[in-house]
Amino acid sequence: MHAAERVTLARLPSGMAVETTLHTYGSGDPTVYVQAAQHGREVNGVEVLRRVHEELLAAEEELDGTLVAVPVADPLTFDHVSYTTPPKIDAQNANMNRVWPGDSEGTVHQRMAARLWDRIEDADAVVDLHTGSHETLTHTVYRRGDPRSKALALAFGTDVCLAEAADEDAADEWAERDFDGKLRVAASREGIPAITPELAHNRELVEPAIETGVRGVLNVLRHLGLLAGEPETPADQRLARNHLGRVQASASGLFRPADEATVGRQVEEGTPLGWVTHPTTYETLQRVDAGDEGLLYSVTREATVTAGSTLAGVALPLDGGGDADTADDTDGRAR
Repeated sequence: MHAAERVTLARLPSGMAVETTLHTYGSGDPTVYVQAAQHGREVNGVEVLRRVHEELLAAEEELDGTLVAVPVADPLTFDHVSYTTPPKIDAQNANMNRVWPGDSEGTVHQRMAARLWDRIEDADAVVDLHTGSHETLTHTVYRRGDPRSKALALAFGTDVCLAEAADEDAADEWAERDFDGKLRVAASREGIPAITPELAHNRELVEPAIETGVRGVLNVLRHLGLLAGEPETPADQRLARNHLGRVQASASGLFRPADEATVGRQVEEGTPLGWVTHPTTYETLQRVDAGDEGLLYSVTREATVTAGSTLAGVALPLDGGGDADTADDTDGRAR
């Protein structure tokens, strides 16, 4: 069973409706909510949901439960091929993924989030499909200390899963960047397991990432019993801590990555990751080194950088504190 519904998320000053399409498959419990393109330039998830749609319609078996899928959660950023909306559309909350669970009487993005939250709050699991930069390792993020979200992340089936601390357990960066308004965090607070898969790079459709996303969504449906069978996951999945160990530019200039700066490798503290140079005097302004030991999961390939911008992401080893809900090996791998 499949039904498609056009939903009005908000209205612009002209009275023009901001609409999206919501797809529902199957019926009954449990309910899984999946969305893509909350950031409009992150298009791989849109194609993932199109292919899941085709697979479900072609399947002989009915879902034993309900899947709700929203392929374009934020039409405003999608139309602008952007991460955030222009300030004239939402001056207070340009990033939709900072306002969950939303406010039906708030700003444009708050109203959009609240409208979708009406469908999310009764769900039994949430999958928020995202896309990283051009040099980001495909991975899945879950809230640290939430065992059901961790199980959902492992079931999705990326090689790497990153545990992200929240609230009082998080670093100062958490509050500074309004991470408490992420969909994954809002859902987890309400007792709904939630994950954010990051599928390769943005602005283009990348086949391996799409295949990982399709397999991951179907894995979640198997994990929760909507489809028969067991999830198809890697034998070895690495676990690490997210949003710690970021390497930032201390000067503005041109960033040249080092040969050692390849995503997916383990780095030691002090491993050279590149150099920031002055574009006209040619002097080296910063030697960029890993500040911690861990998994190098992102490296910027945008050469022009400003002081304070993130050049690389190093996920630190998972020490078990706050995440010891299942047995993890000492090397940070789950088997």
